[in-house]
Amino acid sequence: MERKIWFKAKPYGMGWYPATWEGWLITLFYVVLLVSSFNLVDSNSGSTSGIIFGVLLYFFVLTLYLLFIAWLKGERFGWRWG
Repeated sequence: MERKIWFKAKPYGMGWYPATWEGWLITLFYVVLLVSSFNLVDSNSGSTSGIIFGVLLYFFVLTLYLLFIAWLKGERFGWRWG
């Protein structure tokens, strides 16, 4: 049984891009959560350094989660020459 690929490998370099509606939905969900994290951190933090640290923390966690899903549901990871 062949598994369904949500993310295709980029033709040059490393990385993936969404190839199905499921991949696009995950990508949209990532963007929505990232934008909402700006509002959440801004409303709960009083200092500029707290806002920057909070947003960076959300950014790294959400990006790792997106990369993990792309690794699970995408084509094989590796450098591509085209």
